[in-house]
Amino acid sequence: MSSSKRVLIVDDEAPIREMIAVALEMAGYECMEADSANAAHALIVDNKPDMVLLDWMMPGTTGIEFARRLRKDEMTSDVPIIMLTAKGEEDSKIKGLEAGVDDYITKPFSPRELVARLKAVLRRTTPKGIEEPVTVDELTLDPISHRVTSESKPVELGPTEFRLLQFFMTHQDRAYSRSQLLDMVWGGNVYVEERTVDVHIRRLRKALGERHDYLVQTVRGTGYRFSAKVA
Repeated sequence: MSSSKRVLIVDDEAPIREMIAVALEMAGYECMEADSANAAHALIVDNKPDMVLLDWMMPGTTGIEFARRLRKDEMTSDVPIIMLTAKGEEDSKIKGLEAGVDDYITKPFSPRELVARLKAVLRRTTPKGIEEPVTVDELTLDPISHRVTSESKPVELGPTEFRLLQFFMTHQDRAYSRSQLLDMVWGGNVYVEERTVDVHIRRLRKALGERHDYLVQTVRGTGYRFSAKVA
């Protein structure tokens, strides 16, 4: 759903940022803006945007250097990046792709072209199963409508339990430690104690009820696993 997708526009020229923001907001995207790599980095770490539009030429750190930095850091390595470049030459595009950029668009571009490129990259980079409902043993989670049903009856979940269940249902049969779950579900920059995970696991099991609480399994000495196979 594009309405909830957040895009960070990184360009040192305010009129260009504004033009892009207007086009994207009309297409239903939420926009954030940064005029330098440092300002952008702070926003990416704190807000986890779904996409970064990055200008090739910026004072200080170039777009390419910044893209490399994002790709090297585990916390930002999977953020999709589209490079905005005024250069049509082949070598700059190749450099961009080598740095891990997902796509590039040459200025001047039309807002319609930009939105089309953005949609294409987001489609490619959204993990499978995030948009489609997932079902395990008559427990179904629908990420679009944000509903969970057990044998077609609604299951009431808080937002954190929903995210936890969504992560589990798309990553089955693998044991995760509490700190891994904190990173994946809460986000790595959130200061939450590990035992908070246990509290939400308890709430999740309670909400799933006797029929499905067996799916959330405790793995002694490690953490938790979601599996339809009884341990």
